[in-house]
Amino acid sequence: MTNRLALAKSLYLRKHAENPIDWWPWCDEALATAREQNKPIFVSIGYSSCHWCTVMEGEAFSDSAIAEYMNANFLPIKVDREERPDLDSIYMQALQMMSGQGGWPLNVFLSPEDLVPFYAGTYFPVEPRYGRPGFLQVLEALRRYYDTEKEDLRDRKALIIESLLTSAVLKNGPADELQDHELLRQGWETTTGIITPKSSGNSFPMIPYSELALRGTRFNFPSQYDGKQICTQRGLELALGGIYDHVGGGFHRYTVDPTWTVPHFEKMLYDNGQILEYLASLWSTGVKEPAFERAVALTVQWLQREMTAPEGYFYAAQDADSFFNSTAVEPEEGAFYVWSYSELEQLLTLEELTELQQEFTVTPNGNFEGKNVLQRRQSGELSLRLEVALGKLFTARYGTPPDSLATFPPARDNLEAKTTNWTGRIPSVTDTKMIVAWNSLMISGLARAAGFFQQPLYLELAAKAANFILDNQFVNGRFHRLNYGGEATVLAQSEDYAFFIKALLDLSQVSVDSNQRSFWLEKAVTLQEEFDEFLWSVELGCYFNTSSDNSQDLIVRERSYVDNATPSANGMAIANLVRLALLTDNLHYLDLAEQGLKAFRSVMSSTPQACPSLFTALDWYRNSTLIRSTTDHINSLIPKYLPTSAFAVAARLPENSIGLVCQGLKCLAPAESVEQMLQQVQQSQVRGCLKSIRRI
Repeated sequence: MTNRLALAKSLYLRKHAENPIDWWPWCDEALATAREQNKPIFVSIGYSSCHWCTVMEGEAFSDSAIAEYMNANFLPIKVDREERPDLDSIYMQALQMMSGQGGWPLNVFLSPEDLVPFYAGTYFPVEPRYGRPGFLQVLEALRRYYDTEKEDLRDRKALIIESLLTSAVLKNGPADELQDHELLRQGWETTTGIITPKSSGNSFPMIPYSELALRGTRFNFPSQYDGKQICTQRGLELALGGIYDHVGGGFHRYTVDPTWTVPHFEKMLYDNGQILEYLASLWSTGVKEPAFERAVALTVQWLQREMTAPEGYFYAAQDADSFFNSTAVEPEEGAFYVWSYSELEQLLTLEELTELQQEFTVTPNGNFEGKNVLQRRQSGELSLRLEVALGKLFTARYGTPPDSLATFPPARDNLEAKTTNWTGRIPSVTDTKMIVAWNSLMISGLARAAGFFQQPLYLELAAKAANFILDNQFVNGRFHRLNYGGEATVLAQSEDYAFFIKALLDLSQVSVDSNQRSFWLEKAVTLQEEFDEFLWSVELGCYFNTSSDNSQDLIVRERSYVDNATPSANGMAIANLVRLALLTDNLHYLDLAEQGLKAFRSVMSSTPQACPSLFTALDWYRNSTLIRSTTDHINSLIPKYLPTSAFAVAARLPENSIGLVCQGLKCLAPAESVEQMLQQVQQSQVRGCLKSIRRI
């Protein structure tokens, strides 16, 4: 027997459809029912490729005694964080206030009358273990507390809501607190330190941090860090490490060690899009590492083969877990990706295995539960023999040689994974929903890689996905975040607007055809108008996470400025505004960018470690440069690393010149050669201060 979630479009929600818990989706009816029955609300938030979410679904949420008590005493609601990042952000912040840490699954208990949380946690086992109480014990204690400790409950909720409201309202920093140049230097120094190799803990890509660190290397700030070396090292960790799938392409989410060896095996679209852009940017700075080019090329192949819908958009994620065989009861983490030594002996010749051991971390004992995660030992090109060997491993995994497998159909749930007659291994489940924000990060990554590596195919893939969004994600004149099988749903949030506008601008900048450049720019301008109308705060000078007509079920309207695995919406939005001002000559965009930077200046001064994307926006604001030239000369500049420059095709240029380089509201002397124009651009990008524009 199934519950209400059997009708959900979300793969994550449907995974809980056969739980004995009487789950509701987040909706007005559920909230009203909780109020009518005076039941505290239990909200459990996760996502389809979350390992510990899957564990809790199979344990506590499948336990009949827990379900019986839950159904009688609470109103349980399941939320897919990828559908509702606004809810996830608010209640994750509450969890961090209560416990000092966060994570998923996010399990939070709310009062039904006001939706204010009074307790929160992450994974709860069925029985007490790992230093955590059993889930039934937690439920019994919380229901008793809710019924008998009303005064303490009111006081506790008052503290939590006060903290949430306080964090949502930021004070504008004084203009002279730090000079712009020093503020940017501080942000770069802090961020570069954060991505410096460490000796303990997990290893995450942290691309918003890496991107700021890379763009800041052109300033030659006095520093304790060698920024270019650290940024190159981050690229090598990604391209050589076990976080990268050396057989099939694509990057896993993070590694569980500081050596970038053993990953948490899910592959997220948002990571892969950002990493493509970062490796391509490193390449364009002159770090022509063959491992970067190979990692980008194979990741694009993975994207085409496994993550692209027939309509052209990109799927959201692939699970970490998969089944070793069709009779297995539970999937195992990494089963699709790891290799036993005996397997390698059977698949490879002695010479191939010997060379594989020389170049990769392959041993009889393995490095992950007796099996091997492939990690390269050194940079450079792989030999032809090694590429042949990796091709054999690909064939063993997928059942088809790499040059014969254009598409690999997704397993959309565990049942489909187990019952399909796969010719190779049973693959991980793919979450096939389309998320605008995540697609946008991949579109940007492909566009930038197309420009830097001069690969038209990358641009073709990016354009097709962007056109799908333009053609399908507007309903009744409004932009929508998700698409399930052709149906657009859920109003777009700030990250959807900001990331897609950036993607459109990136497409505009690398398109060879001038009509295409104009098309993408026009679409960006139109979408920016909707973004400003529904999410801009006139009083606070920045963008809310949710639109003015879609915030009724939120206890606070937040403004995203903290970078996590993805950039902050406001950081990216402010950078977009500067780019739009350059490309349209509309100074209203520059006014909005100025207001946004003022709104977050105190955060940038006091906690620079939280917001690298805001510093990227500040870099754009201070050093923005417009290059007006012919199509041919612009195309010759596209492969170069010019992080705060924009291109515009000039209808007319001064006599004997090939282009104009403009800084803010003034243009330099007409450039008479490509070399002179490039020199002007490079100087403009480090000029330090927009003298013609008022300081923020």
